[in-house]
Amino acid sequence: MINLKELILTKDNLIPLLRKLGKEARLIAPVQNTYGDTLFTEISDLDATEIDLSNQPQASLKPFLLPQQETLAHYSIDQDGYTFTPPKPEQATIYFGVRSCDLTAVLYMDLIFSKPTKDSNYYARRNQSLIISLGCNDPFANCFCEATGSGPSLEYGYDLQLIDIGDCYFVSAGRRKGADLLKKWGYFFREVDEEDRKIRYQLLLEARGKFTRNVQVAHACRRLEKHPVPETIWNALSRRCYDCGGCAYVCPTCTCFSVDDMALNESEGLRLRSWDACTSSGFTRMAGGHNPVDRRHHALKRRFLHKLKDDFSRHGKVSCTGCGRCIDICFGGVDITTFIHLVTTVEVP
Repeated sequence: MINLKELILTKDNLIPLLRKLGKEARLIAPVQNTYGDTLFTEISDLDATEIDLSNQPQASLKPFLLPQQETLAHYSIDQDGYTFTPPKPEQATIYFGVRSCDLTAVLYMDLIFSKPTKDSNYYARRNQSLIISLGCNDPFANCFCEATGSGPSLEYGYDLQLIDIGDCYFVSAGRRKGADLLKKWGYFFREVDEEDRKIRYQLLLEARGKFTRNVQVAHACRRLEKHPVPETIWNALSRRCYDCGGCAYVCPTCTCFSVDDMALNESEGLRLRSWDACTSSGFTRMAGGHNPVDRRHHALKRRFLHKLKDDFSRHGKVSCTGCGRCIDICFGGVDITTFIHLVTTVEVP
């Protein structure tokens, strides 16, 4: 009997399989644009589009599952008061080529938007999604997902996970949606043999030894539980932070937002949700103009303590996935790895 949880997909069958899937749902995958940037992009014609699995996408799935700006509802006003109309139903979407760190971020968003009650707009998109992840045999230069428990491959959370084992992919189904896909399109796959398992295991071991950054995430979490962060560290970091917000925008787990009502005319309007960030000066500024947070010294305090202390305390896991995007984008050199280094090397009483 064929094991529908583990199969082999030859690379020659990848595009034909995606072509079939793309006829049933919207297909999103990494594509390099004309400027040389690799981004998750909707693909309408696979024959005219080359999927880029060699470079890290510059943005995660966050803009698709939590858009930078979205309409929560359309409202109208009449003699009976306000009437709110929710947005149109979301379409089924398949995300292909999602790295382990970005899938871990989606699992984090699942948690955040499920408590205290489920966020209907987020879950309208999430429930219509199927994620095909790709384990990393060769981590990217600034990645440290091994230190955050987010890669280079995952044990759970994926619908399907692909591991490149040479001329084919070792495919694992982690959820019902993935198993159903393998069953429906079984003629694209073959059974796994013992040699396939050996190659996969060896490649995973080799991948764990290829990380070039030694980031002491666990050590930093233990320090933060027991000791306050010296003000000298916050001062040093804030002097180099330009308050651009780039780190929050590329971070796959920064989910802060603001909600505003925008009038279209006297009788109707839109309720909008837009990305916000705790590193922005307006995030904590009060209506009278007073800001209880000292921006000069604590610009990054909320961000770093949230990811490495507060979330670790609440969930037993940090909300940094080790994707390294904040390292790439921060021209001040005050990304989260810099903070971790300072916290783990400073002398404590």
